[in-house]
Amino acid sequence: MRNTNTLSAKRWYRLLPVAFITYSLAYLDRANFGFAAAGGMAEDIGITPALSSLLSSLFFLGYFFFQIPGAYYASKQRAKKLIFWSLILWGGLAAATGMVKETYSLIAIRFLLGVVESAVMPAMLILLSNWFTQRERSRANTFLILGNPATVLWMSVASGYLIDSLGWRWMFIIQGLPGILWAFCWWRLVDEKPAAANWLSDNEKRDLEKALHEEQTAIKPITNYGQAFRSHSVILLCAQYLLWNVGVYGFVMWLPSIIKSAPNISMVTTGWLSAVPYVFAIAGMLVASVYADKGSNRKGFIWPFLLVGALAFFLSYLIGSSNFWVSYILLSIAGAAMYTPYGPFFALVTEVLPRNVSGGAIGLINSMGALGSFGGAYLVGILNAYTQGFGSSYLFMALSLLAATMLTLLIGRKPRGQAAETIQKSITI
Repeated sequence: MRNTNTLSAKRWYRLLPVAFITYSLAYLDRANFGFAAAGGMAEDIGITPALSSLLSSLFFLGYFFFQIPGAYYASKQRAKKLIFWSLILWGGLAAATGMVKETYSLIAIRFLLGVVESAVMPAMLILLSNWFTQRERSRANTFLILGNPATVLWMSVASGYLIDSLGWRWMFIIQGLPGILWAFCWWRLVDEKPAAANWLSDNEKRDLEKALHEEQTAIKPITNYGQAFRSHSVILLCAQYLLWNVGVYGFVMWLPSIIKSAPNISMVTTGWLSAVPYVFAIAGMLVASVYADKGSNRKGFIWPFLLVGALAFFLSYLIGSSNFWVSYILLSIAGAAMYTPYGPFFALVTEVLPRNVSGGAIGLINSMGALGSFGGAYLVGILNAYTQGFGSSYLFMALSLLAATMLTLLIGRKPRGQAAETIQKSITI
């Protein structure tokens, strides 16, 4: 295998900043709903606690249904074009959220926003796999996914100030318009594959394409999506990612409301306190991605962090509402721990399947994650509303992360009673 140090370094500073900003804008327009919910939207439109939980999670239902079609199109057609139109549509829908007058429009917008954004994550991962080798992919994926915690970090502060000074409607409008403008920057700056890049020399293109081709020969061939979807590893990855996202989005969507419920906490203070977990999440993601690429054990950089998150949520449950600041510190630890393994996780996905089916598998796994996100955002809201507290939702998220930890340890192991080679053998569809 060709040494990745000899491959062009231009890829890193040409592609990854653009990918980072693009995913940041996607995440901004899905996560700011939690601040609107804590900042007066429910009272203005007349949203009940149960409906608020549904609206927080409805995005992920739309996100769930269109993952695989979007991933298939991105892998077989053009990821660049798909993301361009997604940017324009999701920016418009996000801004339109600030103009709604009643709940039916809000329900439709939240669902459609999930549909439009559904293909972005798998399309971005597929595009990066065209540019970065296995030994680089954990770091490349991490720089992409850093758009998630980095966005929530500054969005938490900005949203607090915007709602405090202009109201939740203007927050949605101001934070939605940049996506439309950025679409044209994306189209100008990104190339689908190395062969299309005029900023690489012919030798650089040839070296990169050769390295990417050589690494595929080490992965056992799978002929079609049906075979890939029935593989032991993909089934475990789907279940693990679903449970992991129950914890992540139960946390992301409801942390502002948890903080705002404390005595004498203003909206601006809520924004600042909501940002803290993501500072540590960014640091954790960067460190884990570097060391995961140096070693060969991706799982060793996934399950320990999920276990830490589970323990932090469980301790928050034991403490209850008796000490807000101790509980807040534990929640910050849980948030950082849940984000840290994202880079190694998606690098692992592309290493257990060949490129011809990895796009669809990423779509399937991400769709299961979306289903978990829906469940986390919805059920955590319901538990908070009907128990008049947060303890039961902490326990729920702890159990979900504990189950995800156990499933991670099983990924890559041979199913009992089955020879290793039979994992790859299925009836061709």
